[in-house]
Amino acid sequence: METSLRLRGGGGLRIHAKEKLPLGYNSLLQAHAELDTTAAQGGGPAPSYLALFLRHFYPRLSANVGVGVQLHNGDELAYTLRGKKAIPFTSNGLLGINLKGRLLANKEFKPRNRTGAVELAWTILDFRKGQDVRLKVGYEMYYKILFYIRPNPPNE
Repeated sequence: METSLRLRGGGGLRIHAKEKLPLGYNSLLQAHAELDTTAAQGGGPAPSYLALFLRHFYPRLSANVGVGVQLHNGDELAYTLRGKKAIPFTSNGLLGINLKGRLLANKEFKPRNRTGAVELAWTILDFRKGQDVRLKVGYEMYYKILFYIRPNPPNE
């Protein structure tokens, strides 16, 4: 399981977790959950994001596509279509550029939100014993926002 701490634009810390379950050759089921530490319901953190995706990978293209469902802040269920293309700078793939796109649609499959991003990603293996660190700096193109992410997945 991968976990990370994420700061949002308006302040507030969110705890994010992601689990990937293999389904077959180059396919997996991916589950996400996020707790918002600032949105207290009943005195504790409230789930702010739940999602389930089916993803398929194309290793020769360094790309993947995914479809799924998500629930964000208790809103109505949304359908998601996403894609990602990696362009490695090094032969081991630890440094490179990622191109990402995502389309959210409502229950009637009408587009509700689009996002697209370019990010520079650097993975440092065994930063600490048994723990890798992934640093990402990027630009979200639709909202014109710079971002920084540092998830800490465990070594598998």
